[in-house]
Amino acid sequence: MKDFAAIDFETANNEPTSVCSVGIVFVHDCQIVDSFYSLIKPEPEYYNYWCTQVHGLNEADTHNAPLFPEVWAQVAPKLQGLPLIAHNKAFDENCLKAVFRCYQMDYPNYPFYCTLLKSRRVWPCGRHNLDIIADRCGYSLTNHHHALADAEACAAIAIKLFNPADDPYFMEPSDIVLQKLKCKSEPLKCVQLSELLGMDRKNVDLAIRRLKAEGKVSSPKRGFWQANEY
Repeated sequence: MKDFAAIDFETANNEPTSVCSVGIVFVHDCQIVDSFYSLIKPEPEYYNYWCTQVHGLNEADTHNAPLFPEVWAQVAPKLQGLPLIAHNKAFDENCLKAVFRCYQMDYPNYPFYCTLLKSRRVWPCGRHNLDIIADRCGYSLTNHHHALADAEACAAIAIKLFNPADDPYFMEPSDIVLQKLKCKSEPLKCVQLSELLGMDRKNVDLAIRRLKAEGKVSSPKRGFWQANEY
């Protein structure tokens, strides 16, 4: 898949209609060509504590923001013919359909794909949080839970994981561990690797054992590991 739009919503409360911001990144021929971000006046218009803790937005930020139909009118023409991709599409697709129903708009039945589900196929072990998977794909997510930043991270993941071949970016746990060690200037403990990669400690230990047998890592001091030059 070379042409698509990565999308991310943030919500003001637990109602799926309460979208309060949206970020969209447009990709053509596996290159980011455009992006869009907007605050949205949520419906219902209140913020709960936990949502604000996640994304930092509150009622003052969106009190004068446009309603969803106004925002969507700006991007709908650009989305014609494009599939949508989200990290955890169950959330974002549900929000999109809910807010269309809320404003009695005709839903265009967008094709929707999920980088979260895809990443679980490619990397069966470990956690699959957006920031962790983005890092595995070479993208550093520095402003997590800002809708546009998350959409950009989703686009970077999709560019790596969705293309004509089946699971072309598959990496064994040992490949993931070695990649992380190569990126670090100082040796790391297995527990540190487990936390950084969102992998079970058992899988990290097995990966280190395999890499050691292959001569790809060494231990400069007890309990610490580093990648060998080769």
